[in-house]
Amino acid sequence: MAGHSKFKNIMHRKGAQDKKRSSLFSKLSREITVAAKMGLPDPAMNARLRSAIIAARAQSMPNDNIKRSIEKASGNDGANYEEVRYEGFGPGGVSLIIETLTDNRNRTATNVRTAVSKNGGNLGAGGSVSHAFDRMGLINYPEKAGDAEKVFEAALEAGAEDVASSEDGHEIWTAIDSLHEVAKALEPVLGEAEGIKLAWRPQTQVTLTSEDEAALLMKLIDTLDEDDDVQTVWANYDVPDEIMEKLG
Repeated sequence: MAGHSKFKNIMHRKGAQDKKRSSLFSKLSREITVAAKMGLPDPAMNARLRSAIIAARAQSMPNDNIKRSIEKASGNDGANYEEVRYEGFGPGGVSLIIETLTDNRNRTATNVRTAVSKNGGNLGAGGSVSHAFDRMGLINYPEKAGDAEKVFEAALEAGAEDVASSEDGHEIWTAIDSLHEVAKALEPVLGEAEGIKLAWRPQTQVTLTSEDEAALLMKLIDTLDEDDDVQTVWANYDVPDEIMEKLG
């Protein structure tokens, strides 16, 4: 395990989703419904559903909303969503993996392609950038869960592969197959996680030293995030703190 190195900017800026809470709730609801439809509607028996509910609770989504989202999975009134992944490049040669849940592939493809091309990027074929990422499990904890040493020791004991702690919180990385086993082992020590999910971890990072490129990349990611069909944007950029501060 690598320890305490700061591993920032893997996903787009934390808190960006809070700009539009209704849009965020829509994404969370969609994930809950899909997770419940793909397995049992009981979170104790469905790891993906449990992860989706934890993520929803971390964003203060009302329990009634969560319940309705689960019930949609067993009804006939809900849309049939499918998972579609897009890959491409953003400003400065940054690699992008865009994960979506959609009931209309044509609409989503058009929206994603337009957002990327209008903001200095271009989409590639499937697999064009994912080979430069590792598919792993990711468990997120807030900073208040404990100091870096406590989290590192707990993660090591639970069987995690890597930990990255910063002022933004703690990221605990696991092998895909052991994600929920590690998460379960961490809960008695650190409490309930903020997020438990499959993730894309870049093998190398692209440092953006141009303020203009960094601003365009942030605009691109924010535009994608505003689309209800887009669930998560993963990227391999690193923006120096002084540039991030200028961008606000």
